[in-house]
Parts: sequence; structure tokens; C-alpha cells
Amino acid sequence: MSCDACRTLPQVIPQGYTPKGTFKKVADVTGPSDASTGIVVLYDVFGLAIQTLQGADLLATRLNSLVLIPDFFEGEVAQPEWFPADTEEKKNSLTSFVANKASIPRNVDTLLEITSQYNTLFPSVAKWAALGLCWGGKVAVLASGPGTPFVATAQVHPGRADKADAEKLTIPHIVLASKDEPVEEIQGYAEVISKNGIGGHVETYNTMWHGWMGARANLDEEESNAEYRRGYTQVADFLEKYL
Repeated sequence: MSCDACRTLPQVIPQGYTPKGTFKKVADVTGPSDASTGIVVLYDVFGLAIQTLQGADLLATRLNSLVLIPDFFEGEVAQPEWFPADTEEKKNSLTSFVANKASIPRNVDTLLEITSQYNTLFPSVAKWAALGLCWGGKVAVLASGPGTPFVATAQVHPGRADKADAEKLTIPHIVLASKDEPVEEIQGYAEVISKNGIGGHVETYNTMWHGWMGARANLDEEESNAEYRRGYTQVADFLEKYL
């Protein structure tokens, strides 16, 4: 299910940060190209937001990993003016985008396909992990079942959180939730992960809103900036165990 905040909170557009990555057709790429480990980052519906690119830089620096952010939406993104979706026009625009460019099943297939391609493009990478934000978290967890190319995955402020997704995990998985996600589904994740014997962690950042590590991050405010960085550090610490 999708939380109300995901349907109402607009993107935050920060100033003053220049991403380290180089945009290429394949993806936004940051970190050493000859790294032995790689991370695929799946953005939220706002696409290649500055805050997401900065998070990728943090992961690359912390783990000395190659970090890729594929452009799943092929240049199209959800527009800030669609939020909140409080008119028929806004609802129709958002619904059409979610059903087409942001189709979950289509993008799960895309993620698996491009990760296979990355094995050829970046032959030094021996292990891959994935991090999904909001929308991307749903895609990442659905690509974490049997036959997954990843050794571990993560999702933060997950979109459409569903305990049933956790039951299909075959690899270690971490969930960092905000105060806005459905409590019963996050608790369901925690129950499954605590018993599956695979490895994982579930935690709620009780003062943070849906999107605090993605395009809705407010990096100008001291507490949210600190929690943003804590979140990326926690994801890095978790992935480091398996990469």
C-alpha cells in the first residue's frame, strides 16, 4: 500500500551541490570504474534528484564501490506540481505515469536486465547490491527473490510496503522506514526478517517523513540533514557486510 505522504508531499529542490558522478546513457555513474563491488540505486518517482545523486556519492565514497543510478523513466519524471494530487488533472497525470514509465513489473524486469548488462560493462565488479528509494524500494525488494543477481538489497521510506514481499526474500535486506509508512506492513517486514535466517534489519526513523533520503530530503535543516547522512551510513554499513 502507498502512504498518504507519498501522494501529497512534493519534491524539495536544493541548491549548491554538484554531484561527483558523470551522466552517461547507461546511468549516472559515480565511484571507481574498476571497483570490485557495485551498487545499483533506484530513485524515487522524481528521478535523478540532487539529493539522490548526493546519496550515491556518499555510498561510493564510504564503500569504494561503483554506484550506478539507471534512468528507468527515460528522462520522464513525476512533476512536483502533481503533488498533492488534489485535482482530476493531477490525479490523471500521476496515475498515467505510475501505470506506464513507473510500472513496477516492467521495471523489475528492467532492473534484472540492466544488472546483467552491467556484468559485461563493468567486469571488475564481483558482487552487486541494490538500494531503492520509495518507488525504487518496491522494485528492489521484488528483485530480491530466487535467482536475484544481488548479494544484498535495501529500501528506504519504502513505497507500497507489503509484508508479502518480505516473505519472498532470498538475500539479506534492510528497511529504513519513516513515520509515514503503514505501521502494520513495516512490522510485518520486521517479523519476517527476524525469522527467515537470511539476515536483515528493519528500523523506523520516527522523526523523519516519507522521502527524507530522496528527492524530498531537506538538507538545509540540521536534524534532517543529520538523519539523511545517518541513513546512508546505516545502509552502507549493512551492505558492507555482504559486498
